[in-house]
Amino acid sequence: MEKAGANEAAVNCFLRAYDLLEKGTDFNLSEEDISPAETIPHMEEVLIKDEKKHAQYLSETVVIKLNGGLGTGMGLEKAKSLLEVKEGQTFLDLIARQNAYLRKNTGEAVKFLLMNSYNTSEETNEFLKKYPEYAEKSEVEMLQNFSPKVLKSSLEPATWDTDPKLEWCPPGHGDIYTVLYGSGWLDKLLEQGVKYAFISNSDNLGATVQPSLLTYFVESNLPFLMEVTKRTPADSKGGHLCMRNSDGQLQLREIAQCEEGDLESFQDINKHKYFNTNNLWLRLDVLKETVEKHGGFLPLPIIINKKTLNPRESSTPEVYQLETAMGAAIDCFPGASAVCVPRSRFAPVKKTSDLLSLRSDAYEIHESGRVMLIPERNGEPPVVKLSDNFKLVEQMESLGNPSLKEAHSLSVEGNVKFKEGVVIKGNVSIVNGDKKLLEIPAGTYEDISLTPDSFNFAS
Repeated sequence: MEKAGANEAAVNCFLRAYDLLEKGTDFNLSEEDISPAETIPHMEEVLIKDEKKHAQYLSETVVIKLNGGLGTGMGLEKAKSLLEVKEGQTFLDLIARQNAYLRKNTGEAVKFLLMNSYNTSEETNEFLKKYPEYAEKSEVEMLQNFSPKVLKSSLEPATWDTDPKLEWCPPGHGDIYTVLYGSGWLDKLLEQGVKYAFISNSDNLGATVQPSLLTYFVESNLPFLMEVTKRTPADSKGGHLCMRNSDGQLQLREIAQCEEGDLESFQDINKHKYFNTNNLWLRLDVLKETVEKHGGFLPLPIIINKKTLNPRESSTPEVYQLETAMGAAIDCFPGASAVCVPRSRFAPVKKTSDLLSLRSDAYEIHESGRVMLIPERNGEPPVVKLSDNFKLVEQMESLGNPSLKEAHSLSVEGNVKFKEGVVIKGNVSIVNGDKKLLEIPAGTYEDISLTPDSFNFAS
């Protein structure tokens, strides 16, 4: 790592993770040791509207977007944030619009940073040249760290002479804290009078700075605030908020930390009601004090991601990628809290089904650049499930764009295409077991299951 240019904080963080791997440390959170998080305040109950305080705190805030992903799971070979989301706009276009709107409407030059990876840095900075205020990468970029992949068979560093880049992996978005400290950005921000950070994923276009929520965070003297929202059936596998029984500390439990016997409880959205949106508010002075206690990083639970050395070749050696999750930091700050936010603050794209939903008429682009559910949805996104033949973006785009503004759920299995003018209402499933393409003609389909034998299904 040192030879490759990694800083001391990154090396220390990896050595801790490796030591825990070697010792077989168990980071599972048993259902017996936790309780559901119950008394979470709702955003509308805590907002503090005070224009004078808004201006002061915004001038002391940095907006940080995590922008290290390539979206390989959707067949992309470029930065995920350069994918067109809606109306010809990419994630980065909309993020730029959001920041411009914030600055214009508050009169404050809110600082903005991107955490890029070595995979996304070059093309992201090239793209941002269209926005003069972000054209100088030294003023807007932090580079994510990198870690060696570890051979499962021997726990030695993986080597691959034909493509040495494959020997390395990103250490997960929990790396943000190590990057801030090890890069010098944390000290630089504090020297500039920046005290607070709002951190979110670049693929979540609902995550924008809400001045009244920032003021609540500051006035409550919280070290760390996690935005959570109510889980729906679409979120049953996402990390949920819980409380440690021994001391009442809030924790984030990811599915990778769930024992097999607890899976049913983990996915019970009526029991564990809140999931992490990865929209986080952070006091930078408290972060500095905490990371310095641990050698430049936070002692987060390790997620052991099992892969093959070349992800595209299953015959290559099995490796471990040692990662951490950003939201798990809630356990590192005594007094950390959470707030339940509307679903409008959570509109990510992890799969092509998310993209199909986001591009549909169930969502709209607000003048602020936020992509939001239309008001008629009452905060409930349509639940979309697509079979594996639509796993890639280009495959999904061949499906067509049905209206989903009144859809509760849409499930598509097999070789299917929507013709223009298809409207989905309620719960609709389509199953085509034939190889021949099933074209769904224009019409309204409500609470119905469709197959190639369905000829009179349009209303």
